[in-house]
Amino acid sequence: MRISIFFMLFLYSLANVVAQDCTSSLSGRVLDYHNSTALVKATILITETQEQAFSDEKGNFTFNRLCDGNYELEVSHPSCTTQIIPITVAGNTSIEIRLEHHLEELEEVQVIGDAVPKKTNSAQEVTLTSETLEKYSTASLGEALRELGGVSSLNTGATIVKPTIHGLTGSRVLILNDGVRMQDMEWGDEHAPNVDINAVERVSLVKGASALKYGGDAIGGVILLEQGIFPVTRDTLFGKTLLNGVSNGRGGNISSSITKVFTKGWYLKGQGSYKRLGDQEAPDYVLSNTGIQEFGASLAFGKRLFEWGFGAKYAYYDAEIAILRASHIGNVDDLIRAINSGQPQTIEPFTYDIANPRQQVRHHLGKLQAYKRFEGLGKWSFQYDFQSNRRFEFDVRRGDRDDQAALDLELTTHTVTTDFRWDAKDDFRLDIGLLGRYQDNFANPATGVRRLIPDYERLDFGAFAIGEYRLNARWILDAGFRYDFTQIDAKKFYLTSRWEERGYDQDFADLVIEDVGTQLLTNPVFNYNNFSATTGVQFSKDNNSTFKFNYALSQRAPNPAELFSDGLHHSAARIELGDLRINSETSHKFSLSQEKNFKNWGFILEPYAHFVSNFILLEPTDVEFTIRGAFPVWGYRQTDVRLLGFDSSAYINWTNNWSTEHQFALVKGNDLDNDIALINIPAANLQNKLIFSKPEWNDLEVSLRSNYVFRQNETPPNIIVFSAEQQQEVPLAINTPPDAYHLFDFYGTMTFGLGDTATLTASLGVNNILNTTYREYLNRQRFFADDLGRNILLQLKLNY
Repeated sequence: MRISIFFMLFLYSLANVVAQDCTSSLSGRVLDYHNSTALVKATILITETQEQAFSDEKGNFTFNRLCDGNYELEVSHPSCTTQIIPITVAGNTSIEIRLEHHLEELEEVQVIGDAVPKKTNSAQEVTLTSETLEKYSTASLGEALRELGGVSSLNTGATIVKPTIHGLTGSRVLILNDGVRMQDMEWGDEHAPNVDINAVERVSLVKGASALKYGGDAIGGVILLEQGIFPVTRDTLFGKTLLNGVSNGRGGNISSSITKVFTKGWYLKGQGSYKRLGDQEAPDYVLSNTGIQEFGASLAFGKRLFEWGFGAKYAYYDAEIAILRASHIGNVDDLIRAINSGQPQTIEPFTYDIANPRQQVRHHLGKLQAYKRFEGLGKWSFQYDFQSNRRFEFDVRRGDRDDQAALDLELTTHTVTTDFRWDAKDDFRLDIGLLGRYQDNFANPATGVRRLIPDYERLDFGAFAIGEYRLNARWILDAGFRYDFTQIDAKKFYLTSRWEERGYDQDFADLVIEDVGTQLLTNPVFNYNNFSATTGVQFSKDNNSTFKFNYALSQRAPNPAELFSDGLHHSAARIELGDLRINSETSHKFSLSQEKNFKNWGFILEPYAHFVSNFILLEPTDVEFTIRGAFPVWGYRQTDVRLLGFDSSAYINWTNNWSTEHQFALVKGNDLDNDIALINIPAANLQNKLIFSKPEWNDLEVSLRSNYVFRQNETPPNIIVFSAEQQQEVPLAINTPPDAYHLFDFYGTMTFGLGDTATLTASLGVNNILNTTYREYLNRQRFFADDLGRNILLQLKLNY
């Protein structure tokens, strides 16, 4: 009886299976989203059954013997973004699948291994990986960028670091922070970028003005600070935390970020960091009043789909930076004594206190962005961003005015940009875009000090078109054009004596709107029409050899400091004088690049020639007596200059575990009108690094770096000043360069697994191992003190 029942159940089950016989099919084509061409060898995976098919030469694929129902397809192709596609099969079903097949859009694929997508084809371009940026978590963006060939920095001590590219800095170097051009009063030599380096995940640097999309006035270059790319098709949560301690400054920082991605493209990301350092130290003494306190935070959210998306972001940066107490001078005789003494005039015990002189900066950044892809055409993007930058500079003042800022500036900026990329053809691409910007600067008169920079409003309008044409697999041509209009409308008081002394009463009498006795209220309104262009070629003989040539024409309108500076700049301890006659700079840059890679070694050679007419420079010219004493006068003027330079880098893999890296950079700058050397040109620099790596030992890597900086033998002549103490004219060695120096640095790191997904990376670094005493030519505090001594850094990084 039991056997009969079992046999009947078996027959019923068999009949049920036969009744549900899976005879349906799914067929389709995989096409390029842009131009509808077939994609060959695309992989189509049914995630429920793990069945797999590949597209043929016409893009076709087929699955047979499927049951009716709902499935999920995972479609991938080399150099394409993987897509997850839900599909319902009912009978014989067909589908058309379109994948993004243009490399520029595929950053989430290319970023694997820290490869950063190129911003240009023919320009000299270099990148920084996230691992390198993490090494500088307690430092600054400018210090991290010095890892790159051809990049140096203009420093005010150890905490205020401005990037310098091929000898150019300030307004000639454009910084984009996650797509937003930074507006943080970059005109000041002692105004560092208001950027939290811990919020940056990768950096691209374009040397020169070839990246016209971002601005036509980037005569020095463009620095793009970018966020990492994360998948938006899977529900995931990940983050990292960095904890750093440093011996020089007896402090450290903590930084943490976390990202949540949802299945339908929504994402949310938060980041924050805090840094605190006390007085830093030279090899032989404390650098009194050189501490820093820095805080940064950001929050971003949005939705990223293949065809459209939008996002919003807010970032806040706050820094309080002490200025070396010994650099605060009362008159020119103080400066003479500082230069001749060999050590600071003020040395106090170590402290975490931040006293005057000091800076305090607060920067708010907000942006809204959106994009839409149009099948067979391209991608349209739109962005609005807002920035508020507040800067306080505190001088050493007497009595109850010690907490009153000597400089109080507030800069508010609104920017709208839109662009369209037409990429419907594989061999041709065209980008066009527009920009509009309004800026308002308020100089608070409540400081009780003559305002260095006046109130002004600035309007900018820009338009660009950039094209790229691929002749064949080896040759790529690119060219671009950009127009920029700038209007500056200022309200400024001039001392009548200064107005007449500079001849403005003859050249600009129509600018005076009110005479108040000893002062004149003026309303300068200046318009600038600037044109920029670039063209270049890239030739790739094979994957191991690339040659590039680029020519870039660029024009830059003068910034407000170059036009209107008029008075004592307290944090710089000098009188700065602008010139209303200053016009736009015009730059012509020619650059070559040759890259070769062999089995175990490779190199890059990058010579360039840069000619700038009406180049605007700031240089010491005289001494002026005030009620506080005599101060050096630094004046802006224009001249024609020539910059000739050469960058090179090489690597050698000696064995599987041992390798070396080498860099050399040289730039020569000349004032052609006066036949003298150009001021503030970096000295030649040679770096060599020995690396040992053993991946099987918890990714062990240790390195020893040698950094030799030559003496800058080509500088402008010193000036002659009158010494009140000596009652005679004496030479002021303000342009005399320091000696060459040689530093050694060590760095080691290991990674340990913590469970299935978390890892802990421990790193140890030692900068200036030998505690060498030196002074850097591009450090504006070299007159007063030595540079930093030995610094031991310990870092723990938790990825989760």
